Amino acid sequence: MAATSGHGQAKSATPANKTIVLKAARMYDGKGDALVKPGVVVVADGKITAAGPTASVPAGAEVIDLGDATLLPGFIDAHTHLTGMYSDDWKQATLDRLQKTVAEQALDASVNARVTLMAGFTTVRDVGSRDSIDVGLRNAIANGKIAGPRMLVSVHAIGATGGHCDEGGYRQGLFPETGTWVGVINGADQAREAVRLAHKYGADIIKTCATGGVLSLTDDVDTPQLTQEELNAIVDEAHALRRKTAAHAHGAEGAKRAIRAGIDSIEHGSFMDDEALDMMKQRGTYLVPTLIAAESLREKMEKGLYLPPVIAEKARKAIAAKTQMFQHAVAKGVKIGFGTDAAVYPHGHNAEEFHLMVELGMKPIDALRSAASADAELLGLADKIGTLQTGKLADVVAVPGDPAENIRKTEQVFFVMKEGVIYKNERQK
Repeated sequence: MAATSGHGQAKSATPANKTIVLKAARMYDGKGDALVKPGVVVVADGKITAAGPTASVPAGAEVIDLGDATLLPGFIDAHTHLTGMYSDDWKQATLDRLQKTVAEQALDASVNARVTLMAGFTTVRDVGSRDSIDVGLRNAIANGKIAGPRMLVSVHAIGATGGHCDEGGYRQGLFPETGTWVGVINGADQAREAVRLAHKYGADIIKTCATGGVLSLTDDVDTPQLTQEELNAIVDEAHALRRKTAAHAHGAEGAKRAIRAGIDSIEHGSFMDDEALDMMKQRGTYLVPTLIAAESLREKMEKGLYLPPVIAEKARKAIAAKTQMFQHAVAKGVKIGFGTDAAVYPHGHNAEEFHLMVELGMKPIDALRSAASADAELLGLADKIGTLQTGKLADVVAVPGDPAENIRKTEQVFFVMKEGVIYKNERQK
């Protein structure tokens, strides 16, 4: 394990068998219905060896007492785009994507990864990239070359020609036409081929675009964009390869097709009706609402920042519909995961999703659970992360005070440990 400064730079090394005991006034284990007091987590060799108020301190252990704080499992974000750059300037951001080299974009992405980790997010599911930047970023983090969250990547999303996951809005002939090698498909056979290609080049998960989107220029936000047969093929092929699946879906019909196909999660879900939500409840399909993405677009429009008129109009419609959809999902007991659409808002602000969930009626403890055991189950990593339990990887964060009383404390992470390595420790005095 490496002890690190508040900025995450290694400053000294401790023996690999060094035992660390984290203490705080309280803790949340990631799966229960309440916080417990006091919080104690014992860490050795990158894993949790004991946790809970009755955990004992082994002889010779280093004790880190974080005071009036709460220990929680490292946060999980199930919907990020770490290789995308946030910008208030839509036109400049569009130009940057065309002009910046892949190498420069990768370096930018490494900065995004770092600030995400420092915000307390130790695992992310990254659901759309290009030029294999997400694969390189994941590997560099996993190999200890740069600081960042554990990443599950999709390589690129899979969608229809002219759809949200295609490159639209430019004159015909300006760029080479897209195809399965970049995830653009027509028909069930091409859908399978695209899944296999993504798997071949490093995808941990398969992301698809079942409906139109807000930020695409050539489609309506709620129209279905893949047939039932295409979605069936995508999900069947992904599951055969033991890959979980996620579907971008604002519209109800496209979402229902994805749910029927056996998709693991619906992303956004803005216009989903009660029938779609009932289907999700029955089948155990997760909703990843990405409320902060809508909030970010609303703030941009209120500030008068430029968005193409077609995007601004779609954003208004999605924002108007999303509140009721989310409230209905909570009321029906639909499984809800934590995801933010990072890059639509500034990286590192992921935790602001918590208070938006709570303000729309979700209990604070349920919001905390969504970024812990719920997301761990969604990602297929429940045996490794998501709870402060013996045998799990030592992903631990600390926030001041009691986040069950004030959910916005989650935005004030001052301690971050990932697999037993301390990346941030701004210990309260």
